[in-house]
Amino acid sequence: MAGKIGLNITQICLPRECTEDEIIEEVLKLNEDPRVHGVYLHLPPASLTSRVLNTLRPEKDVDGTVLVVGGEGPLGVALQCLMQRGGMVVLNSRRSSEGLQKQVCPHRCMRTHTHIHLHKVHLQNVEMSGVGPLTAALRMRNVVQSSSRWAQGQQYRPWTLRSLKLQPLSPVPSDIEISRAQTPKPVDQLAQEIGLLQEETEAYGRTKAKVRLSLLDRLREQPDGKYVLVAGITPTPLGEGKSTVVIGLVQALSAHLKLNSFACLRQPSQGPTFGVKGGAAGGGYAQVIPMEEFNLHLTGDIHAITAANNLVAAAIDARMLHEATQTDKALYSRLVPSVNGVRRFSPIQIARLCRLGISEIDPRALTPQEVSSFVRLDLDPAKVTWQRVVDTNDRFLRKITVGQASTEKGHVRETQFDIAVASEIMAILALADGLGDMKTRLGRMVVGSSRSGQPITAEDLGVSGALAVLMKDAIKPTLMQTLEGSPVFVHAGPFANIAHGNSSVLADKLALKLVGEDGFVVTEAGFGADIGMEKFFNIKCRASGLRPNVVVLVATVRALKMHGGGPNVSAGSPLPREYIDENLSLVTKGCSSNLRKQIQIAHLFGVPVVVALNVFKTDTQAEIDLVCQMAKESGAADAVPCHHWARGGRGSVDLAQAVKQASSQPSHFQFLYSQETPIVEKIRMIAQKVYGADDIELSPEAQAKIDYYNQQGYGKLPICMAKTHLSLSHLPEKKGTPTGFTLPIRDIRASIGAGFIYPLVGTMSTMPGLPTRPCFYDIDLDPVTEEITGLF
Repeated sequence: MAGKIGLNITQICLPRECTEDEIIEEVLKLNEDPRVHGVYLHLPPASLTSRVLNTLRPEKDVDGTVLVVGGEGPLGVALQCLMQRGGMVVLNSRRSSEGLQKQVCPHRCMRTHTHIHLHKVHLQNVEMSGVGPLTAALRMRNVVQSSSRWAQGQQYRPWTLRSLKLQPLSPVPSDIEISRAQTPKPVDQLAQEIGLLQEETEAYGRTKAKVRLSLLDRLREQPDGKYVLVAGITPTPLGEGKSTVVIGLVQALSAHLKLNSFACLRQPSQGPTFGVKGGAAGGGYAQVIPMEEFNLHLTGDIHAITAANNLVAAAIDARMLHEATQTDKALYSRLVPSVNGVRRFSPIQIARLCRLGISEIDPRALTPQEVSSFVRLDLDPAKVTWQRVVDTNDRFLRKITVGQASTEKGHVRETQFDIAVASEIMAILALADGLGDMKTRLGRMVVGSSRSGQPITAEDLGVSGALAVLMKDAIKPTLMQTLEGSPVFVHAGPFANIAHGNSSVLADKLALKLVGEDGFVVTEAGFGADIGMEKFFNIKCRASGLRPNVVVLVATVRALKMHGGGPNVSAGSPLPREYIDENLSLVTKGCSSNLRKQIQIAHLFGVPVVVALNVFKTDTQAEIDLVCQMAKESGAADAVPCHHWARGGRGSVDLAQAVKQASSQPSHFQFLYSQETPIVEKIRMIAQKVYGADDIELSPEAQAKIDYYNQQGYGKLPICMAKTHLSLSHLPEKKGTPTGFTLPIRDIRASIGAGFIYPLVGTMSTMPGLPTRPCFYDIDLDPVTEEITGLF
């Protein structure tokens, strides 16, 4: 019957002696299989225990048999008709029937199945003439109805977001005190409120969960929401509060304007958390909570990156050692061992044979020359570009020597450690659009060159599959919430100098589907607009295919005073008087130089700009009004003061209104350069149009690298400039809008897996150091309450 109406039926036959646990295991598999829309348990009565029946999900239970006890008279007839119309086979039994108790007792735990509104008892081995075909037909109908309900459940679900009440105090307490004073919603409740299905989340404790990428397939027809990028003017060393603006804006949009909105943030490295800068969960009454979990470990993504990165490093040194100490025959016998008398290439080895142009896949058929080509990568130790990583600021790892033990047979070389977020694997995580894409990118990472000058990849090392295994959970964004209960995706955290400094493509794509067509997704670009925003547009948007609707440009009075000629600002030192007292002259000069230039940079890409002035308690009303006026005169669609740090989302309602208005304007987004533009010209366009340089100057080493990358076919990759974030130029002491300078390019490197080329402008440190008094002096744990203190 099922075949005639087009239903796919699978019969699972269990051994007669199977246990209750074995039956339950099979039922659980069917519960979790999205391809199964209905289940009928055709089991002996002794096997239909309460545990078995209660294991089957009600929405998949399509048995549809009901026993009516004592249903005589008009009421019983009416009840029977109604049940039959509802798709059930109705069996009648008198109250005094012998054996009734025996039939009912195994099923004492009866459930009301709200999906088909029936009170059901399973009865097996009840044979009634003519009932069989009817029973089967009704079960088929119930399967179809169950499938229809499932399909309906896959559709986009309107939000039912419940905001958390915020009661700001004055003076504003510490970040961790504010975070701890708010009770976050259980993450499963938050997930339900924003339309996630139960099977689309993987909880990590009570307040955070991974979100599965299957959501993208389920909502593939759902239009995206509005896409908002938060960038900033050239910052002071103290930072200007872009993360707090992101969170304050999302809280204002969702909790106060009642618009679906999502924040997408980078995961912070533990280096700054224990070093100088502290955490990155926002601050004041605009935070992600719990901030301790946000800043420490989260769901282990950075640890997964560290493990994957260092597996590659170990594979490199081990391979160089084994090639240097073994013959071709010995290498071949170990790389392709005989298992039970049979030698076979693994799939990743077959892929290497194909890259070498060897079509033979029988290990016995390769010629000696082919064997030699296959087993020898011939990595040049002096040209290994892959470094080990650790997520700690440790200056003494900036240059190390490896291989000094006697077991390494004199194969000593100098290398270094980078901080974990500087790993190319982190950049790949941020730019990949799925598990398959990530695996491909991991495989094509270049780890060094052979002595003949050929690039050696992770796939050549045979490690790319293992890397994908280590990263399979890290690719899923982590769901958290703000102080006011707005949803946040925390995912990826690449460096903003040697990488692009943005959160992941996948987090943005998931959020854009979830908020719906009229919702907002707000994400952040690292450092100033000249670095993070430019890379967001030219690298991230090129990889994702997404187009932003609005740029929110964050400014502060103190940063504008610095660019207007104020004294130097340094972390850990008191602010000079110029930054505390009103000084309209410095503000004017800063607005007419750096603020205006950063607005112009955003306009290069055709996106409207809203300036968000992050207000501090030392700012005067005259200074605030002056900044907003000059920002509008410089081309901003609007400019508004923001008080989210002290007031939460209510302090950013004006910003939310301005962003909503700007997003309704047409966006004429365009890239700064074409992929076909030569590498040198791409660099020159960024230097001249974004930084304001007269020209660029390539070192001989940089020019040689460009020639090499063109030869290898990397010329179409976008550019990721690695320069100081403290100035538009390459000189950090040059504030405002420097002019009349030539940008020196001392070297050029490539992250082929991530998909960009990064020129080095000056010296870039990829391993920070600890100061004299790091943050960890103030961080402590109460062993009784397990409360953490000192984080900020």
